Amino acid sequence: MKLGAEKEKKKVVFLAMLTVAAAYLLYTNVFSSAPGSVPGSSPGAGTPRPATPDARPSAAAPASATANSGRTAASRRTSQEFRPVWKRKTAVDTSTIDPKLRLDLLAKVQSVDLGQAERNLFQFGAAAAPALPKEPRPIIPKTPEQIKREQEAAIAAQGPPPPPPIPLKYYGYTAQRVDGHKRAFFLDGDDIFVAAEGDVVKRRYKVVRIGINSVVVEDTQLNSTQTLPLLAEESAG
Repeated sequence: MKLGAEKEKKKVVFLAMLTVAAAYLLYTNVFSSAPGSVPGSSPGAGTPRPATPDARPSAAAPASATANSGRTAASRRTSQEFRPVWKRKTAVDTSTIDPKLRLDLLAKVQSVDLGQAERNLFQFGAAAAPALPKEPRPIIPKTPEQIKREQEAAIAAQGPPPPPPIPLKYYGYTAQRVDGHKRAFFLDGDDIFVAAEGDVVKRRYKVVRIGINSVVVEDTQLNSTQTLPLLAEESAG
């Protein structure tokens, strides 16, 4: 009986010690960390109640979320504005493009005279002023002596004037059967002249050679030779 009572007494003591330890741990971990707690006081007596939470913080959360969403949308619009999408208005049909090299156009461009450059592209500075037009030279009238000299110089450069044409017209010839000696027939107005090679007509025109279609006559006064063609029958008549 004594052994059973001692065991029961030890169990009660052990449970009391566990209860005290649990209470101490609960007090140190929970009640001592609360704001405004006084050591050694009861949990509910000296601990001030926390103030009633205001409704403003709860409403601030949606407001901040709305602001954040507005900023995100604004940033998206800004990024879209600075990144425009380029779209071609009309599609190009590549099958209609001729890839052939136009050598004629290339030669035309290369044949263009670029002229003298007015400014060096590799030097910075003001462009040079354009050249002023030259003043026209004053017109000085020529004197009569200068005009006469110029005319004489032009005549000398052209050479002597050609000799006047021979007034005779060759309209036929005749040849002897024995020796083949020829005689030519000439017209001077209404006058008719018959002359062989070597004869002189009108004391001035010497017959040099008689041909079928022409005759060669020399002007003895001017020392010039001319060829007279054979006239047609209509003009001769």
